[in-house]
Formats: sequence, structure tokens, C-alpha cells
Amino acid sequence: MSDRDDAMSSMKRLMQAQKYAVLASDDRGQPYASLMAFAATENGKQVVLAMNRDTRKHNNIRVNGHVALLIDDRENKGSDTQQAVAVTILGEAREAEGEERRRLTEIFLLRHPQLREFVESPCSAVVLVSAEAFRLVARFENAVEWHV
Repeated sequence: MSDRDDAMSSMKRLMQAQKYAVLASDDRGQPYASLMAFAATENGKQVVLAMNRDTRKHNNIRVNGHVALLIDDRENKGSDTQQAVAVTILGEAREAEGEERRRLTEIFLLRHPQLREFVESPCSAVVLVSAEAFRLVARFENAVEWHV
């Protein structure tokens, strides 16, 4: 198996194990980070987020859909530098509508059923991030990058 195959397997395990990611969006040149609940599609190439439309992150995505998501398994221990695994997903984010929103809401709620009332609120947006590239870092310095 190649480094890329190993990295893809590690990434899929990480995305299945973790429920939260850090979303980085851009506010006219100023990066902005938000902790977000997420759900990945089965192939891992798309990530579903839910957010209130009246937020900086939603406005940032409307203006500039280029985002980054960081998903990791750190435990806030000194050993994290050698044992933690993190994947950064670079992609394009946009709000889903209509039938696509319904389908993505189902995917999201399978992972986060406690957020049903929030997600189904008219004030909430369901956002799809389509991955363009992945960068997996393990054991502090071992990095593998690939493009979709």
C-alpha cells in the first residue's frame, strides 16, 4: 500500500471517529476560525456543516467560499506531538438548498441528532464543503497531501 493509500485510510478513520472540526473562513483578508459539528459524506470528499445565517462564518462563506477544515484527534497531552493525527481539508463551501439540503440534513443529523431543532430552524444554513485537497499530518512531521 502506498503512503497516499495509508493516509486516505487514516483520514477516513479520523473523520469517522471525530465529530467536530475547526472551520477557517476569510473575512476580507482576516482569517476567522470556528469550532463546528460536521458530518462527512460516505466517500469523505464532502463535509456537511450547519450554522446560523446571522454569523460571521456564514457571511464569509457567502463572500468567499474558499475554506479550510481541521480535524484532529489530540488529547491535550504532551504525547500529542508524536501521536496525534490531523487532516486539513481545503475546499469550496456553499449553502445547500431544496432537495440537496434535505439530503445533507439527513446525513448531518445521523451524526448529530441532538442538533435537529437547530438544523431545522429557518435561521440555519446547511453548508456543503466540497474538498479540493487533503493534507494529513501524523507523528508531528509526516505529511501526505493529495488533490481530489
